[in-house]
Amino acid sequence: MVWNLNADRPIYSQLVEIMQMRIITGFYKPGDRLPSVRDLATEASVNPNTMQKALAELERSSLVITQRTSGRTVTENMELIRETQRQLADEHIRHFFQSMRELGFSREEILALIEKSTQEEEIVWKL
Repeated sequence: MVWNLNADRPIYSQLVEIMQMRIITGFYKPGDRLPSVRDLATEASVNPNTMQKALAELERSSLVITQRTSGRTVTENMELIRETQRQLADEHIRHFFQSMRELGFSREEILALIEKSTQEEEIVWKL
C-alpha cells in the first residue's frame, strides 16, 4: 500500500487514515507488531515526529496498543476494527454525496446512478 500524501490536509491525519486502512484491510493483522516509528517514517518519507503523532492518535483510538518492552501492536479487538471500518465507510459515503450534490445531482439522481453502477458492477463480477 502506497503512502499517497498530499499538501491539502495535515500529514499526520493522512498517516492515521493510511494506518487505519492497513489495519482494517489486513495489511497489519490483529496482534501484529508494527514497524518502528523510524522505519514507518522512512517508508512514508515523513519526519519521525509526524509519524509518532499519527501513532499516538491510533493509540488513543485503541487500534494500536503500546507495550513497553515489545513496541506497538495492532489491537486484537475485531469489533473495534469492524467499527473503524464502518466509520471510514460512512465518511467516504458522506464525501461522495457531498461531491455529487456539488455537481448538481439531486438525491434521487444520485441513488439512480448508484443503482445503475451497481447493476453494471454485478455484470462485471459475473464475467
